[in-house]
Amino acid sequence: MRTPGRRVSELEAEIGRHLRARRIDKGLRQTELAELADISVATLSHLEGGKGGNVTTLVKVVRALDATSWIDQLAPVTGFSPLALLDRGARATSERPRRVRARRAGRT
Repeated sequence: MRTPGRRVSELEAEIGRHLRARRIDKGLRQTELAELADISVATLSHLEGGKGGNVTTLVKVVRALDATSWIDQLAPVTGFSPLALLDRGARATSERPRRVRARRAGRT
């Protein structure tokens, strides 16, 4: 099981390894993928080497590898809206004190 305490450098290296493996599986050279992703070979090499990058570069490479489904795994679609649920909970909480006050007023 992976722990949330992994260092950023470890995660960058792992992402780089995965990108490189996918590129090789697709039979692409770095020059070909860099051209498809509209980035430099040095930038791709840097990303594959786990030496950082930015979100735009990562997205370009993921798109060029036709692996955008990976992004969907970061935030799976849910059958409910957490914000709507939170809103309902806030309304229910704000209504409770009014009912309690009304009951107390009736007892006096």
